[in-house]
Amino acid sequence: MSNGNDDLDNLIALMAKLPGLGPRSARRAVLHLIKKRSLVLIPLAEIMHRVGATVRECINCGNVCTADICDICQSEKRAIGQICIVEDVADLWAMERAQVFKGRYHVLGGTLSALDAIGPDELRIPRLLDRITSENIHEVILALGATIDGQTTAHYIADQLPGVTVTSLAQGVPVGGELDYLDDGTITAALNARKAL
Repeated sequence: MSNGNDDLDNLIALMAKLPGLGPRSARRAVLHLIKKRSLVLIPLAEIMHRVGATVRECINCGNVCTADICDICQSEKRAIGQICIVEDVADLWAMERAQVFKGRYHVLGGTLSALDAIGPDELRIPRLLDRITSENIHEVILALGATIDGQTTAHYIADQLPGVTVTSLAQGVPVGGELDYLDDGTITAALNARKAL
C-alpha cells in the first residue's frame, strides 16, 4: 500500500499474522474497522489495550483470565472431584462452548514431545499432580488430541495417577483431530462416552 501510510501498513501486517487471516483478508478487515471507527475500531483498540495490560494465566489451572484465579476455578457451582485435562486454552474454551462438562480443568500448555525437548516439567504436569492431591480428585478426564504426542502425554499422566480413575474422550474425536475444530455435538458425544484408559 505505502504512500505515507506506515501505521496502516503496520496494522494490516499485524492483522495478517492472526489465524485465518492473510494479507487480503487483513486489508478488508482494516478497511471495515476504519469505516466503523467509532462503533468498532476505537472500542476494539481500548479493550485490546486493557486486555493486554491485565490478561494472565490462572495460577491454578492455566486458563487465561484477568485475575489470579479464573472464574471456573472460583465457581462453587462446578462439580468437585473431577478434572478435565486439556492441551491448551482453545481446547478448554471448546469444552466450555459445548456446555457439557461441569467440573474443573487443567491446561497443560502443550504435549510431551521428545523431538521438541518438551518433558513433564515444561508442561503443567507437576502442578496437576499437586492438584490431584489437594483437591481430592477421584476422576481425571484426558481430553487430549488423538495425535501421537497427545496419546503419549495421556499415557504418561495415567501412569502418574495410581488409585485415580483416568478416562479419556471416546467416540467422535477423529485421529489427528483437535478439540477446537470440533462441533459442540461431537464434543458432547465424546465426553459422555469417555472410557477408562
